[in-house]
Amino acid sequence: LHVRSRRQRQMCIRDSIKGITFSPFSPKGSLSSKEAKNSLRNLIEGTGANYIVLVPNALQETPQSEEIDFTSDATVSDKELISMINHIHKEGLHVFLKPTVNCKNGTWRAHINFFDEDVPCEPKWSNWFASYTEFQLHFAEIAEKTKCEIFSPGCEMVMPQRRSAEWRQLIAEIRKVYHGMITYNTDKYQEHNVDWWDCVDAISSSGYYPPDRWEQELDRIEAVVKKFDKPFFFAECGCMSTHGSSKAPNDWTVRGEVDLDEQKNWYVSMFEACRKRPWIQGFCLWDWAGKQYPLDKAASHRGYDIYGKPAQDIVKANYKSL
Repeated sequence: LHVRSRRQRQMCIRDSIKGITFSPFSPKGSLSSKEAKNSLRNLIEGTGANYIVLVPNALQETPQSEEIDFTSDATVSDKELISMINHIHKEGLHVFLKPTVNCKNGTWRAHINFFDEDVPCEPKWSNWFASYTEFQLHFAEIAEKTKCEIFSPGCEMVMPQRRSAEWRQLIAEIRKVYHGMITYNTDKYQEHNVDWWDCVDAISSSGYYPPDRWEQELDRIEAVVKKFDKPFFFAECGCMSTHGSSKAPNDWTVRGEVDLDEQKNWYVSMFEACRKRPWIQGFCLWDWAGKQYPLDKAASHRGYDIYGKPAQDIVKANYKSL
């Protein structure tokens, strides 16, 4: 699947992507643990996934910081990341590598932003993109070395993604070192706001939509897919097993009682809506922890994980039928 021509790269997803994000934003040492290997085994045996999404973490101090650090203990080491990618490939699954920057102060990365025009003594887009390019090229080289099937140089970068020229240049630089499929994971409700989809191989987004909005949002996304004539898949989607979470599946701050049925029903509605749209070529679910809760504690877990919950059966059945 690690191919070079534009047509061949797009043909890589002629079969459905049945993905799950595994142990995102893992700190150094976590992917090499025995717990992570056991968790991955449970994922493979319990979901029917054919893609594993790995999300190396990078950090900047605030949304207005120009320097991005991907060498601290908050980021997995190159050695353990390469080892995990090779392990996944040996297990017969594909790898989607999605290096992602976050802010140390807790601000969501979508709010990373600078003045549109350079101003003396103020932080600048040019400095930030120089650091961001170094970060992405580092992992693009790893993706090439390990033959990762898909690479995304960004996730939910709502404010930065308006800088079309910089993204086009970044992707051009990535193509010099990585020759697999390149996508970009835009945020929910943002698919129509990216005007540089023509320079990637596939369109992807975060599908955190409430059950009663799937139809209208898919209509909107379909227009984008037709306009750019690109393959499309959801690079993220999921819902917590918390009461009220399905109303805003993207909101990880929702606090309520455990509601396993609400999570299960959200997955049912998502798969039912998407099944009617043949242009949707897959899903990458959020998420599956590297360090799992005990199986007998699944009924009291409020997070996005599906391990041991009714939603896992829904996912496995749908992934089997895709």
